[in-house]
Amino acid sequence: MKLIKKTALATLASAAVLTAGIASANTTAEKAGQLGGRLTPMGSEKAGNAAGTIPAWEGGITRPPAGYKIGQSHIDPYASDKVLFQVTPANFGQYADRLSEGQKAMFGRYKSFRMDVYPSRRSASFPQRTYDFTKKNATSCKLIADGEGIQGCAEGFPFPIPNNAYEAIWNHKLKYKGLSVRSYSNQAAPTAGGAYTLVRLQEEILGLYYKPGNTSESINNALLYFKQDVLAPARLAGGVLLVHETLNAKAQPRQAWVYNPGQRRVRRAPNVAYDNPGTASDGLRTNDMTDMFNGAMDRFSWTLVGKKEMLIPYNDYKADASSTKVSDLVRPGHINPDYIRYELHRVWVVEAKLKAGQRHINSRRTFYLDEDSWQIVMVDHYDGQGKLWRYSEALPINYYEVPTLWTTLETHYDLKSGRYISGLLDNQDKPRDFSFQSTPADYSPQNLRDSGVR
Repeated sequence: MKLIKKTALATLASAAVLTAGIASANTTAEKAGQLGGRLTPMGSEKAGNAAGTIPAWEGGITRPPAGYKIGQSHIDPYASDKVLFQVTPANFGQYADRLSEGQKAMFGRYKSFRMDVYPSRRSASFPQRTYDFTKKNATSCKLIADGEGIQGCAEGFPFPIPNNAYEAIWNHKLKYKGLSVRSYSNQAAPTAGGAYTLVRLQEEILGLYYKPGNTSESINNALLYFKQDVLAPARLAGGVLLVHETLNAKAQPRQAWVYNPGQRRVRRAPNVAYDNPGTASDGLRTNDMTDMFNGAMDRFSWTLVGKKEMLIPYNDYKADASSTKVSDLVRPGHINPDYIRYELHRVWVVEAKLKAGQRHINSRRTFYLDEDSWQIVMVDHYDGQGKLWRYSEALPINYYEVPTLWTTLETHYDLKSGRYISGLLDNQDKPRDFSFQSTPADYSPQNLRDSGVR
């Protein structure tokens, strides 16, 4: 893998596999002072690349496009951009150094797979409060509990200038997504021939870490609350999942409960973690693949490999549009490439390898994190024999009403079976609602039964 030459952003020599007892060193005040200067407020390189194919970051999207109203489908601010070139099964070898192993495998398996590459637009932006707290976190935030927890952090990215892989992944896990959010997270798992039944889900998130005034110490180890209601099809409707996610998984692991409408009872669900199958996923998605990765990291050894220029999905407003139907997107083998936009961006590369004596269906995974948002945009998954098994990609847009860069479509491809599962299909539903209001009391196990649809 050809990596970008190391810079002051990270000392790759110190980016070794984390072992028991390791803790991160604080970023010096001198380095933190580069945030908002040579570095963006998120910690990425503000300058473009030498070739001019990646532009400088100039603040991202700072206001919604003219005519946009909250609650409507997002207007594409780059609708006039033209395709620069296409990567296809016939020519992907020319771009091999800018593709992941999973992308290469997609070209090898599907003659219909392609990547339309557009001009690079560094659209990522976040609220000023996120920038302010990120700069404070840079010199105060620390890893604890062998990397399974953090302390000394509030609201912003915890480690904008990461020293190791744990810090990079925590940046992804703590990326600002709004305080309270409700969305429709419909998913389709088509057969190899393209047949599918849409599973309609409603999801809510309350992120306590992001609430003004909260710190990692003041919220009693509670990171966020997550609730998922199954609305359709009829055979699954009424099921509810509740998750309490923590900031220190070693001190207190994730807690989860499910409500089964047939049994009319709430029960604990300790298996909602790691590699157990996700809701109605046909075994194509594990629980820790939601949002590309979530949860505890203790079963793997993690290495921060470095940075690389890669062709990644970005600014995928066409896939997000209400005028785009689910049937337009979901096709045999893979999502319809007519609706996916790829751009050249710098990404952080993180390797995770299964520890000896630990269990997981993946022996190794490679994560690719967008430098401007810390969002994981691609993952290569390897099976127990070390062979490439799955490829995941997330299609991000800037939700400029917040603002935050987050995924509008998330797809996991099984390269062996020829199947895939795609989630967050809200095109024919209401878009994510960042004005949704909820409180911790709404996410108690006692209230779970009342939200089930029977």
